[in-house]
Order: sequence, then structure tokens, then C-alpha cells
Amino acid sequence: MATLDAAAPSNPAPAPLRRFRALRALLRNPAGVIPLLFLGAVMAMAVLAPRFYPDDPLSMVARPFLWPGVNPAFPLGTDSLGRDVAAGLVWGARISLLVGFSAMLLGVSIGLVVGAVAGYFGGRTDLILVKVIEIFQTLPSFVLLVVLVAIAQPSIGTVTVAIGIVTWPITARLVRAEFRSLREKDFVTAARSLGFGHARIIVREILPNALPPIIVSSSVLVATAILMESALSFLGLSDPNHVSWGSMIGAGRELLRTAWYLSAIPGIAIVLTVLALNLLGDALNDALNPRLSQER
Repeated sequence: MATLDAAAPSNPAPAPLRRFRALRALLRNPAGVIPLLFLGAVMAMAVLAPRFYPDDPLSMVARPFLWPGVNPAFPLGTDSLGRDVAAGLVWGARISLLVGFSAMLLGVSIGLVVGAVAGYFGGRTDLILVKVIEIFQTLPSFVLLVVLVAIAQPSIGTVTVAIGIVTWPITARLVRAEFRSLREKDFVTAARSLGFGHARIIVREILPNALPPIIVSSSVLVATAILMESALSFLGLSDPNHVSWGSMIGAGRELLRTAWYLSAIPGIAIVLTVLALNLLGDALNDALNPRLSQER
């Protein structure tokens, strides 16, 4: 609204213009472009996995313990059961990214609702919701994750929901802090004076101004979810019917002396993907908060 925009010194530019400036700043930053290109390649590999390797990646296709580069048909070699490591890597990207992004969306959604309600209304509502957040944060996150997955039947859906439940307090605290700092701004006061309801003020007025730090933290949450899923798969607490990078590392952990590549290849994939997500988060932080890049 023009009236509210004019009354908001913290929001001087129209939203499309701010988004364009942020995108331009991100694309001008090599630390943002390189992770984007890498993550785009990983996502393309995951989406096209059925085209690259249409057969079941868990099927035995060749002689066991073929080292990388020995047979052109299996460029990354085979494991102890004769399964194609390259096929597992490609299909593992599909599972790891699916769990990572789905768990992030679930955790951010829960944290956004809880944090927005607590930060906007304050008072007793804030006190109760903060206590709930603190209860979840006092529990060791990975122990809680293992318990949740162990109680339910291990599956991709179960792991995704469990990671979302474990990670939502991070977003909730961030959103609460942003809403507490924005709820007394002039544009919120103007919205109240015009008779806007609480839901409209939260969704249409405060939330767009609180999005930058949420977007930045979301990339880190994807990396966290990928690491958690990999740790669960390594422990054998993920879906045994699907291959993931963590399950590949777990399958090769007893063969580190004789066939170290079985754990090294998916391990490198996890490291590079998590590193790219963290670098992208830093680049997004610079793009969405130009003052930070000017201070550096």
C-alpha cells in the first residue's frame, strides 16, 4: 500500500525493486554464484537420476570392489556387493536433497507460525510459546531425532518430519526477535490505525520485512537437515529401501582400509553440498543486508 510504504522509513523502496537489487547483488558476488551453480548441478543430477540410471541403484550389476577408473562402465567403481557407486551417488543426491529441503520447509513453517505469534502479541502468549521453544532447545537435538525415528517406522517421510520437529525452534527464535523489533514501527502503527486485523498485519506488513534473515537461515537449515539425514542413514535409521549419501558411507565404514573410496566419494559429496549451502547463506546475507557488505 502506498500509504503504509510512505509511513515506513524502514521500507523505502517497493518490494519488487528490493528483490531485484538483492538478486543483482547476489549474482555479482562470486561467493554466491559459484555455490548456486554447484547446487544447480546437484539438483539437476538428482532430478535426472532416472534418466542417467534407470535401474535400481541397489541392484548388483558388476563384480564387487571395482576401483574408480578401472571399468569405464562404472566410473566410480562398485561396492562390496557389486552395486554401482555412481548410481548410488546420483540417487543419493535425490534423497538427501529431498529430505533436506522438505525438512527445512516443515521446520521453517512451524517456526514461522510460533515465532510470529509470540513476537507480535507478546505478553502471556509470548511467555508460553518461549517456554515451549526452550523445552525443545534443552533436549539434545540429535538424541531427540534418533528417538523420534526409532519410535516410528524408519522411512523418508518419518525422517523428514523428525528433522523438521527438531529444527523448528531455531527459526522460531529468529522470527520472534524480528517481529518484536518490527511490531512498533510506524508502518505497523499506520496499519492498525486503518483498522487492519492482526492476521493481515502479520502476513502483509511485518512478514515481508522479516523475510531476509529467515531466507538466510533457511539455506543453513537445509545443510543441517542433510547432515542429520546422513547421520541417521549412517546409523541405519533411515529407509533401507532407498540409497542416500549417509547410507553409502555407513555401508563402506567397515572397508576403510581396503576400499576407502566407498566412504570417501559420498563423504566428499556431502562436504561440498553443505559447504555450498553455507556459502550461499553468507552471500544471501550480504545481498539482503547491503550494509554488511559495505562494512567489510
